[in-house]
Amino acid sequence: MSVSVQQADFDVGAEIAALTAGDAQAGAVASFVGLVRSDKVGAGGPAVQAMTLEHYPGMTEQALEDIVTQARGRWDLLGVRVIHRVGRLLPGERIVFVAVASGHRHDAFAACEFIMDYLKTQAPFWKNEETPAGGRWVDARESDAAALGRWRREE
Repeated sequence: MSVSVQQADFDVGAEIAALTAGDAQAGAVASFVGLVRSDKVGAGGPAVQAMTLEHYPGMTEQALEDIVTQARGRWDLLGVRVIHRVGRLLPGERIVFVAVASGHRHDAFAACEFIMDYLKTQAPFWKNEETPAGGRWVDARESDAAALGRWRREE
């Protein structure tokens, strides 16, 4: 189980291979890769030219580790890898990677989705979008809070 907050890009295939290396019990890997979008889907806002992600070093890594620990408490997981990039990113670049290995697909799918939902709402990241109209800080979305609420109802 490992988390990283980094400026450098990552190799999805290499990360998945490392997650399951030498573990013959892994029967499933579920993964998610988040990308910078160039537009505000459904919002009709100006195109995003770049996004700068900031974080609070130490606190952010601990928050990610806590999220992974919660997922491990809910599902039978063999491995988890979370990478979140910071710094200035352009449309199409990778922002986040979550991969979960388990013996069965249900645990892998559920844990991957849980980690992303908690990451979007509980991890201390701040996003500033650059647009032709200027920069703007990204507010939390109601849909992300609703996704988190689903997991809390299941507790």
